[in-house]
Amino acid sequence: MEKSNIIGLLPNDLLTFLEMMSEPSYRSKQITHWLYQQKATTWDEMKNLPLGFRQVLSQRFDIGQIKIETKMVSSDQSMKYLLQLADGNGIEIVVIPHRKRITICLSTQVGCPVGCSFCATGQSGFSRNLTYQEIVESAWKTQIESNSVIKNIVFMGMGEPLLNYEQLSKAIQVFNHSDGFNIGSRNMTVSTIGIPDKIIKLAQEWPQVNLAVSLHAPKNELRKQLIPINDVYPISQLMKTIEQYIALTHRRVTIEYSLWTDINDQREYAFQLASLLRGLLVHVNLIPGNPIAECHFVPSSPARVMTFARILEDNKINVTIREPRGQDIGAACGELYGLHHKRGVVE
Repeated sequence: MEKSNIIGLLPNDLLTFLEMMSEPSYRSKQITHWLYQQKATTWDEMKNLPLGFRQVLSQRFDIGQIKIETKMVSSDQSMKYLLQLADGNGIEIVVIPHRKRITICLSTQVGCPVGCSFCATGQSGFSRNLTYQEIVESAWKTQIESNSVIKNIVFMGMGEPLLNYEQLSKAIQVFNHSDGFNIGSRNMTVSTIGIPDKIIKLAQEWPQVNLAVSLHAPKNELRKQLIPINDVYPISQLMKTIEQYIALTHRRVTIEYSLWTDINDQREYAFQLASLLRGLLVHVNLIPGNPIAECHFVPSSPARVMTFARILEDNKINVTIREPRGQDIGAACGELYGLHHKRGVVE
């Protein structure tokens, strides 16, 4: 019999199996406690389970099916992992230490169908969605390998999370559940280029999860050069959706804006962005661009980034400049997929 993966399952998912095995229902919480809190990687570690039951479990379930293929460590201590999935495909994720907390940047797809012009993942094509168990296991596996206690999750890795909404939502449930990772909703962030109906669904089902919208331009003509899907979801529709999201959740939305020399960093665009966002409960995160081989864009200079930020501030728009992390290992925003390409892609 082909084994199932137990990582990602919650107590309720195990009840039918336990009943079939004539085991008490409380075993389900014992198992998930060992997996998510004690981070057990073998059945033998679960000493409060009967030996015979452990043997049955080992025949029925794998404790994880993902392999760590490559690990790179940045000079700022960020870690990038290439993970091999059971079907041979690969995904990249990043573990980012910052002061007293550790954040993990998770992927939701193998590749990305959106095709943003400045993103290595988007320029590399799309293979498939991840299952929620693969999303969960990527965090579980790297948390153990890096000996980290991860309490912050950002869905900002490979893929567009909201184009894999159902699996994303199931993964969030496991991360948030008291018998799962027990990570607070407000310690998770979903980053999207803006899929309106799914943004509203996220607001309704996970109102405490943070939302970050990758805008990158204040005008449609410019934005569709950077993000082709803007033809489907223009800025006017996206802004109405953001207003609806704020009304539903009363939560601040982060607006992500990558800056590229003479592409979208001119003063006029800063004023246009300020006008577009005026009066909304938003915070702009300016991201100095990260160069990739597939794109000729030149990252904005620190001086131009500061000028752009000051214009927003002068127009009463809250703004921060994101500190680059993991650039020396290709782990910064828009750079994921380099390791994956070196090893080849399994379609």
